[in-house]
Amino acid sequence: YKALLSWKIYHFHDTSPEARVKKAADVDDNRFLQPDARNLAAFLYWMQEKQHDYFVQIERTIRLIAPYFGGFRLDPSRLTPDKIKLEWKEKGNDAYFDAHALSDGTLRFICLATLLLQPDLPQVILLDEPELGLHPAAITLLAELLRLAAEKTQVILATQSVPLVNQFTPDDIFVVDREDGQSVFRHLGSIDLGHWLEDYSLGELWEKNVFGGRP
Repeated sequence: YKALLSWKIYHFHDTSPEARVKKAADVDDNRFLQPDARNLAAFLYWMQEKQHDYFVQIERTIRLIAPYFGGFRLDPSRLTPDKIKLEWKEKGNDAYFDAHALSDGTLRFICLATLLLQPDLPQVILLDEPELGLHPAAITLLAELLRLAAEKTQVILATQSVPLVNQFTPDDIFVVDREDGQSVFRHLGSIDLGHWLEDYSLGELWEKNVFGGRP
């Protein structure tokens, strides 16, 4: 029971104008990243102050898919010191930028990079369709981050992304199909795909319905 309580389920889908990740957060809400990243600014601020090497790594990773990103500008509000917003700077520009100035995909990638590169990972990370809104290059980088995190903890994700599936091997993947009113899980590593993989990627085989995983 204690182990199950440590699992964290993350959905970073909401990047609408009213999304909580774009609003001010409590500065002290920094013990862990919330499931919808509502405390992203506070969590990053804690790393900036107390885990600076991890903070710098996150900034460097973000620049790989957003070269214009100059870095975060994180400080408690001068008017309400117990609150903090996600603010950042653009290279060569002194204008004010906050989360509303980020594309949906870039904001989601920032959430994912923060989750997967933090110093103390949850015992199990559950991610639902983390590829939503991401550029193909960001999906490739996401796969690398997932592999790095999986060296330290258990990472489970549900995806419908052909480009993301292409980044993994059959041993990494379980295919889920609906049979007789229930979900049936099959380990892709148990299916002989050797001759197929000589000519096709995993994503292409999925599209051709070679191993299931249909709607």
